[in-house]
Amino acid sequence: MVEEMTIRPMTAEERMYSYTQSQQISMQTGLIGYLRADMDSNGKGFFSSWNGFRDNLKTEDFKLEFDEVLNELREEGNLLHDRRTLSRHCYQTPVSSFQNDRNEYGFRADTDHYSYLMRVNPNKGEYNLYCYCYVRQWLERHMRQAEKGIRFITPAYKEIFRIPDGDRIRMTLPSGETLEQTCRYIDDTHLEVGNVLYHICEFAERMTQNGIKTIPLRSSLPEKCFSILESTGEMIVITKGQQGYSPTGIFSQDVSPGEGVTAANAANGVTKAQEAAMVAGSMFGWETPAADPRNYDENGVPVKNHNREKNAR
Repeated sequence: MVEEMTIRPMTAEERMYSYTQSQQISMQTGLIGYLRADMDSNGKGFFSSWNGFRDNLKTEDFKLEFDEVLNELREEGNLLHDRRTLSRHCYQTPVSSFQNDRNEYGFRADTDHYSYLMRVNPNKGEYNLYCYCYVRQWLERHMRQAEKGIRFITPAYKEIFRIPDGDRIRMTLPSGETLEQTCRYIDDTHLEVGNVLYHICEFAERMTQNGIKTIPLRSSLPEKCFSILESTGEMIVITKGQQGYSPTGIFSQDVSPGEGVTAANAANGVTKAQEAAMVAGSMFGWETPAADPRNYDENGVPVKNHNREKNAR
């Protein structure tokens, strides 16, 4: 048994590191490499291959420990024993689900010096395991820094908005054409937009020079929500990233308009804080602090300014 090994479901933030990263992120997080494996057509095999990233980190101590980790995880009843056992672990741990159409789940195993981020699926005919191996201290240091979020600024270095690592932005060109990109945190002054590395000042200057407007597409917001047009009582639809609203022509008869909207949003998992942020974004701009649901309480009431600043960090 590997001494002091713990295993748990991955957090949403950790899931990003169970895929191939850019060279910059891989270097900062201490990525050693990754192993992929399938369990054969009968579900009882374990055919694996190794893809290295930094050979200087693949020490004898690491290799010995990684073998022990895999051997322990493949013991009867453990996560990687066979496909049936893997499937049982996944479905009995719904919090580990990536909630995607590839039926993927994530678990993290930690030892004193290394972290093993395992992206798994129980599907026959596919790779059942991708295990990304990191120097634990490096990975945790980078993730702590990334919690501060990615800053978007003016060329004069004034912050416009901030998004969590891994969120998306929409860039609107002067022609009206739009481009959406995932952004990654590198450090306090660098980010990746898609596959391109920028200094935050460089990105701001390029957007200004080319007349490109950038807004956040916060993952904390739903794609759509319902609200009420106060002047008429009509139920309306607000779409993330779009100004204004779409009318529905629905005027509630049996219940108050507010109750109808609350019920419709609740049925789609939309909270009052999210609705308030969506309304503000559609009216005042999606880059404003008012368009961030973290700046509202559970009843959709704005929180105090000092809490906003704390949440933005």
